[in-house]
Amino acid sequence: MYRRAYVTLVGVAVVMGTLALVVSLKYDRPLLDPEGKFLGPSWARLPLLLMGAVLLDLIPLTLWRSRLRPTAIIPLVRERLRTHWTPERMTLVALGVVCFYVTYVSYRNLKSALPFVRSFNNPNDMFDRELNTIDRVLFFGNQPGPVLHNLLGTDLSAHGLSYIYLWFLPLVPLALTAWLVWSRNISYGYWFATSQCLAWSLGTASYYALPTLGPVFHFAPGYTALAHTPTTDLIEGLSRSRNKVLHGDYDGSSVEGIVNSVAGFASLHCGITLLVALMVQFTLRNQLLKVVFWVNFALTVVATIYFGWHYLADDIAGIMIAFVSFYLGGIATGQKFNRHSLQSHPTTTSSNVPVSVD
Repeated sequence: MYRRAYVTLVGVAVVMGTLALVVSLKYDRPLLDPEGKFLGPSWARLPLLLMGAVLLDLIPLTLWRSRLRPTAIIPLVRERLRTHWTPERMTLVALGVVCFYVTYVSYRNLKSALPFVRSFNNPNDMFDRELNTIDRVLFFGNQPGPVLHNLLGTDLSAHGLSYIYLWFLPLVPLALTAWLVWSRNISYGYWFATSQCLAWSLGTASYYALPTLGPVFHFAPGYTALAHTPTTDLIEGLSRSRNKVLHGDYDGSSVEGIVNSVAGFASLHCGITLLVALMVQFTLRNQLLKVVFWVNFALTVVATIYFGWHYLADDIAGIMIAFVSFYLGGIATGQKFNRHSLQSHPTTTSSNVPVSVD
């Protein structure tokens, strides 16, 4: 029933994992688990993530419905396990978490190796000047970032947009967990997980196709007037990490000295936040959530330009990646798009999650 989704999810994870391993061996770069220093080894983390997804569903729901009455807790847990945590749901959660995890870790490793594969230190191999020229043409000789600084200011706006930009970090795992655990149709969970894996993979390919640093790293003077925010610390930290990786100045005790996370084209901040907004639009019925996530996407686009993370072309490419991933993920999971409204209907069903006909 979900054969195409299985094949797509596993296929993307296998391809990304293989590429990361090949690059690691060819360029003598250690294959790393970027989050391993503070989240524990992957052999223990994956079972914990799966268990955590189950507990995240069971504990709050059980406590709420039982009204803290001990005698009601066990029957409620059994009922939830029977009705919601079916073999189909367990397969979805396990496959989604594992495939996304492999894809994401491979993405981080391939991104880190980019300076060595594409000779990122050689200005002739980077396209910052070309993309900056396009930006200046579109903004009548100005860089978009400083234009936004003049328009929005450099203090309060900087703090607000900083939190919008950094919200992306918890958004990725939280959104994935939400669709895997609570999607009202199983196919929606496969749709989101498949689209996520495709988006991170296409983003990796775009880094290698058109390597850039981004305005704040290549044209830093235009962004020094901004107020100090958590995003400022992130920019400085990524710059230090990249320099340490390039010069071999790292040791096994520090994640910062090992992983390079600087790459401009395309913007996956724009791509992933748009992908989430599209999933909310097409699979949820709550109008408030739709508005919230479309606003989040719009403000994220502004933040990427405001802080100099990306050129305009980066954001456009990230948006295209989101649309392509969203559509291909939908095709792989049997979605039928409604041409007259921003909705879809699954064409697959399950024993406990039937196709919705409304």
